[in-house]
Amino acid sequence: MPATNDIVLRPRFKIELDQSNELVLKDFESQKHAQSDFIVTRIDNHVFIKYPKEKQHFWSPQLHLEIDEVDEKTSLLHGLFGPNPTVWTMFMFLHFMVACTFIAFGIWAYTNWKLNTSYAVQLTLMLLMVLIWFVLYFAGRIGRDSSKKEMIALKNFMDKILNKENARI
Repeated sequence: MPATNDIVLRPRFKIELDQSNELVLKDFESQKHAQSDFIVTRIDNHVFIKYPKEKQHFWSPQLHLEIDEVDEKTSLLHGLFGPNPTVWTMFMFLHFMVACTFIAFGIWAYTNWKLNTSYAVQLTLMLLMVLIWFVLYFAGRIGRDSSKKEMIALKNFMDKILNKENARI
């Protein structure tokens, strides 16, 4: 599962399958109660695989699969690893707030510059926002890196269900 970009925080992949999407979706559906290591949820052509609550921590990954029909005998699986959607939403909200604050301080600094007053405080706060953004980014990287073993376990579970010899990456 090579990442196309080293900066990616939520790794994605795509696999061509030599089965119809309904057969693949039924395979995942059958594993819902056949095992207890993962929680498998299906909504339409989307499958979510995650850890049970007692095994989860803040950065626990989940695997979101979208299995689309190409024709009657083949399908295309799109996979996305990521943290719990609530955690990801909070994380993106923090990024958004830092960006908005940076812009606000930039406007304030520009206004003070045009009024020929001191704008050092605003530039310092803008620099602080850049530093906070880097901290958030590296916190996300650390969270992703701390969950690699769990991501591998999720992918191995998916591979087992897919009977990997039927798939072309």
